[in-house]
Amino acid sequence: MNIKILGGGCASCKKLYENTKKAVAETEIKADVEYITDMQKIMEYGVMKMPALVVNEQVVAMGKVLKPAEIVKLLEKVGD
Repeated sequence: MNIKILGGGCASCKKLYENTKKAVAETEIKADVEYITDMQKIMEYGVMKMPALVVNEQVVAMGKVLKPAEIVKLLEKVGD
């Protein structure tokens, strides 16, 4: 599984990145988590609000900081 956090480097974006790493660590899911701040790459996803969470190249959330438990639920849903 490939997970990307899209954001400009703000506190909310960093918090989503940290929460995502915690969520992956709490589960058995094997995933690469990366934090992308390059605006050109972010625009390629058509994201209008940041931070955004991208799982396997699909935008699954944007404009909010999800808690680790919420991220785990999303990852389990996408993994099915």
